[in-house]
Amino acid sequence: MKINALLGMGLLCSFSTFAATELRYGVEAEYPPFESRNAAGELEGFDIDLGKAICQAAALKCSWVETSFDALIPGLMAKKFDAINSAMNITDQRRQSIDFTQPIYRIPSQLVGKAGSGMEATPEGLKGKTIGVLQGSIQETYAKEHWEKQGVTVVSYKDQNMAWGDLLNGRIDASLVMSAAGQAGFLSKPQGKGFAFIGKPVSDDTILGSGIGFGLRKGDEATRKQLDAAIEKVRADGTIDKLAAKYFPGIDVRVK
Repeated sequence: MKINALLGMGLLCSFSTFAATELRYGVEAEYPPFESRNAAGELEGFDIDLGKAICQAAALKCSWVETSFDALIPGLMAKKFDAINSAMNITDQRRQSIDFTQPIYRIPSQLVGKAGSGMEATPEGLKGKTIGVLQGSIQETYAKEHWEKQGVTVVSYKDQNMAWGDLLNGRIDASLVMSAAGQAGFLSKPQGKGFAFIGKPVSDDTILGSGIGFGLRKGDEATRKQLDAAIEKVRADGTIDKLAAKYFPGIDVRVK
């Protein structure tokens, strides 16, 4: 019995060291140019291409599971997917619930509003204004901490397209987003005419994080090591830089 038990423990340890061959990404597909669906209904964007490249580097078969942004961490913890691949910044607050790979890239956050509005990305410059943010995002956390406590109205949305709609209709005065999402998802489109970035990118490393990585379940060291090794490969071969040039022209996404 003791020998069989030892053999069983040995087999269990052996199996636990095997790298995964399949990976399910969790994604919120309403945030171009990071992730969205094209006219044919196919997922596209920086994170989608990045995810495919990392899968190839890690010899993984990958798939995507869609959910709202604020449901990504609960979905990961409930094992609905294996990794969050949805422009999620690594923050201390999120680390309380999940683990992350190494940071892969970094995008600044900026306000988008009417050009020439005279607004500034400060509590004083936003007095009496209403700001839209993506629910569950670091931009929501930043706006509530730095602006809402100073009397600025902050409205949260299930997806960013809803915020753009309310900005166009005048229900909100500006939206705080990652600059690449503001440029590609709104300002570069016909509907973005007459709008612009307001002021400089906001700053708070504690809230805004150290960069964007893949979210993982606590203690999933095997997946973390597998993905970190693949991330190093796609960084070294220039894939991340090439994708950044395609989706975020003029924006330095390197993790400092």
